[in-house]
Amino acid sequence: MMNVIERLAFKLKLSHIRKNHQASINEAMNKNASYEEFLKIILEDELNVREQNGIERRIKNAKFPYLKYLSELKFDSFPLEVANQIRELQSLRFIEQGRNVILVGNPGVGKTHTAIGLGIAACMINKNVLYITVPNLITKLKESMTLNQLTNYKKKFISYDLVILDELGYITFDKQGSELLFNLLSMRNETKSIIITTNLAFNRWQEIFNDPTLTAAMVDRLTHKAHVINIKGDSYRLKETMEWLNS
Repeated sequence: MMNVIERLAFKLKLSHIRKNHQASINEAMNKNASYEEFLKIILEDELNVREQNGIERRIKNAKFPYLKYLSELKFDSFPLEVANQIRELQSLRFIEQGRNVILVGNPGVGKTHTAIGLGIAACMINKNVLYITVPNLITKLKESMTLNQLTNYKKKFISYDLVILDELGYITFDKQGSELLFNLLSMRNETKSIIITTNLAFNRWQEIFNDPTLTAAMVDRLTHKAHVINIKGDSYRLKETMEWLNS
């Protein structure tokens, strides 16, 4: 009988039931469960496993460089206004509204941690997320154009519920790279959300794009109805290093 159950579960793609049906049977017997209760138990277990596998798959596909959760943020290290702004973002309503989030601040103040934490939270509610640094995105765009695959890349990029663009401001771009990025981000404007982390205030973005007209248009589109959070303070990493040296 067990081989029959495994075979049927395999055909129905019920992997958890196939692997764990004996344990579920034993649990139901110990609880003296009715047929209805037993069916509910095994189906709920299958659903829970599928949902967890889906979360893990979406987190993997997002290509985060590491995992950082919002629960790990040290909110007391932020100014009160900033802490409240980040807490508000935890509802993830900005994704449903197609609004952008721009995190501005010096290196090490928690911009990337916050962005990844929001991205993981989005994965947990069935949202498809992409993490990529801005320099790597420019490289991908140029490679796709060279291979005549730019249209396909754009379609894939637009399909994500949330895109996290990290490290805007560390590298300047040539005219082609700036135009490719502008066109790509414009396609998501006010329909799909983007989180951007940058170490530069908006009045310095021209240093990156080297084109005042394009820079003004980029800032205008990205910041329209966006949540702009200026994270001030000392570097987390520097604090941790000093604490480690003094321990």
